[in-house]
Amino acid sequence: MKAENEKFHAGMTVALLALVLLVFTVADLVKADRLFSETENRILAQRPEWSLENVLNGSYEEKYEAYATDQFVSRDNWVMLKTRMDILLQKKLIKGVYLARDGYLIEQHLPEDYDQLLVNKRLGQLLELTERYPGTMVMLVPTADNILTDKLPAYAVSYDQRGLLAQVKEKIGQEQVIDVFPILEEHREEQIYYRTDHHWTTLGAFYGYQQWTQVMDYPPRNFDPQDLETVSDSFLGTLHSRLNLPMKADEIQIFPRTTSRRVKVVYDFTRETTSYYEPSYLDGKNQYGYFLDDNHAFIEIDTAYVAKDRELFLIKDSYANSLIPILAPHYEKIYVLDLRYYNGSLFSMMEQYVTSDKVDVLVVYNCIHFMEDFYYH
Repeated sequence: MKAENEKFHAGMTVALLALVLLVFTVADLVKADRLFSETENRILAQRPEWSLENVLNGSYEEKYEAYATDQFVSRDNWVMLKTRMDILLQKKLIKGVYLARDGYLIEQHLPEDYDQLLVNKRLGQLLELTERYPGTMVMLVPTADNILTDKLPAYAVSYDQRGLLAQVKEKIGQEQVIDVFPILEEHREEQIYYRTDHHWTTLGAFYGYQQWTQVMDYPPRNFDPQDLETVSDSFLGTLHSRLNLPMKADEIQIFPRTTSRRVKVVYDFTRETTSYYEPSYLDGKNQYGYFLDDNHAFIEIDTAYVAKDRELFLIKDSYANSLIPILAPHYEKIYVLDLRYYNGSLFSMMEQYVTSDKVDVLVVYNCIHFMEDFYYH
């Protein structure tokens, strides 16, 4: 009798599991595939095209696994459930994100992911740029894990971005580096980074701007952090997207003075607007796209500050997007190039726009994006 009961329970368990798998399989087949995940802020894998060649070389199986994972029914809820289980197990590092103090999510950057060979490649290209254009200034912004160290778990490991910056100074010359480490450390108790996103806030960008004016010996414009205006109080950024946890949203702020003067902004030589900001992004997940319409290969900005008679050629990642409206009053025109989206020759482009000593050249990246994305043709 006992053996029969065990067989019965085992059979019921197998049947239940089979039923669950059947339900999820049918649900996956019935529901339409999603192209984009608002929660994760990324394009989801789509059903791969079957071919004998793809099956034989293994690429079909690999792509189908990614497709099945991305399109799994109620994926967002399962991601949240998995994260909650990890928290119950007292994990402080989930999906490459530290659950830090004071409600911060801070991205992990492992030292072994940025070895000396990669450093040398990036420094080599940076040196070539600064030799061709000797006045080039470089601002490499540390990420939160190198500034908000007191908020990290005790065991946290981070890539040494100070060490990277020291090598940059040695390679191209200290006089061409705008070191924002000290000023960001000085204001580390303020919200200079978003809690749910990897970017610095407008306040953080403002302190970077202050250091820039000091190094460039440009008189700073009259921006006061007390004047910052909140345009959104519901921003949940890229780090939140990995975990999908209910948590307090960030605020996105701007200096109202950056909206007081009419400007002309042309994106990728086609679409023209009259503002540094795109309010439509505030209704969706990617609210940081509010600054300069997210990311573009090339942006040309006419600030209407004709009396300044100076121009800027800026090579950047998205950290510069919230900085540019603050820098703008110092220039009549600004040319913005994002190497991640531009497929042409950097120097051919610069030859068209950096035509005199009236054009400043500035590189703005966070240290990690510099290591990952700073390369050009």
